Amino acid sequence: MRKLLSILLGMSLASPVLAENVSFDKYIEGLKQEARQEGISEQVLNSAFKNVQYRPRAVVADRNQPEKKLTLDEYIPRAVPQWKVQKAKALYKQYYDQLHDIGAKYGVQPRFIVALWGIESNFGSLTGGYHVIDALATMAYDGRREKFFRNETMAALKILQQGHISAANMKGSWAGAMGQCQFMPSSFLSFAADGNGDGKKDIWSSKEDVFASTANYLSKSGWNSHRTWGRQVKLPKGFDVSLAGRQASHGKYLAEWSKLGVTRYDGRHLPKLKDDIKAWLIVPDDEKGRVYLVYNNYNVLMKWNRSYYFALAVSHLADAIVF
Repeated sequence: MRKLLSILLGMSLASPVLAENVSFDKYIEGLKQEARQEGISEQVLNSAFKNVQYRPRAVVADRNQPEKKLTLDEYIPRAVPQWKVQKAKALYKQYYDQLHDIGAKYGVQPRFIVALWGIESNFGSLTGGYHVIDALATMAYDGRREKFFRNETMAALKILQQGHISAANMKGSWAGAMGQCQFMPSSFLSFAADGNGDGKKDIWSSKEDVFASTANYLSKSGWNSHRTWGRQVKLPKGFDVSLAGRQASHGKYLAEWSKLGVTRYDGRHLPKLKDDIKAWLIVPDDEKGRVYLVYNNYNVLMKWNRSYYFALAVSHLADAIVF
């Protein structure tokens, strides 16, 4: 009977309706009970929730994200300024050996590893100052996306149980994205990798682990190291923009796009490849703005972050590193 009551308590506190009617402290007790059912030890729970606090600033950040939409012409120079390009090139050179070893192991070009590192956290300098358990528990308690953040809280506790990081050092963003590659806890459990062979997956302070985790994510998501991400293109007058989109049915080979009048941005013909490649046309703003043909590697970047702008920033920075 006691076990049944405990299970019911955990279930009841998982309800968004009831979560609005309980205190934060009571809600935390429900999280703990659910974690116990997931096999999390009392030692980990005591450490994780020892000084847990409701963080209203995280809720404010979630509810007040910028509404103004920049065009790509405005966004790309801000996301990929020249100083970031120069820093990316310097770090690529500094960590060349580690990057190429990891890139060869996972089948990912090192420039994309560095580019993701740069766009996600400014090469590890902007990783967030929230205790991850605080942030996730706060967002779950807030209730708007309770199931998602409650699951992420359980994932974070599993990371602590596995011993990769201490609760005190598990820092991240207001949404719980962690470390230099800004993995959510569930992504950490799926993709984090031990790049330096010390038995831990430390995406907070180990560059090798950050590189390996990034590469592992891309590799497991379908990355092809023999291809790039795509290219900016020009459309002929009167082009049917309904052909744009990343739906599987909208993919066409480069030769097909060429027949439709699509050219490189400078007006030259698209590449003629012996082994042709399928591409998708994307128009993130409108047909008067930037237009791209993207390959499957770009689709993989969209799995990392479902923002056309984010994936294009990473792509442009990756190109700038070696071109």
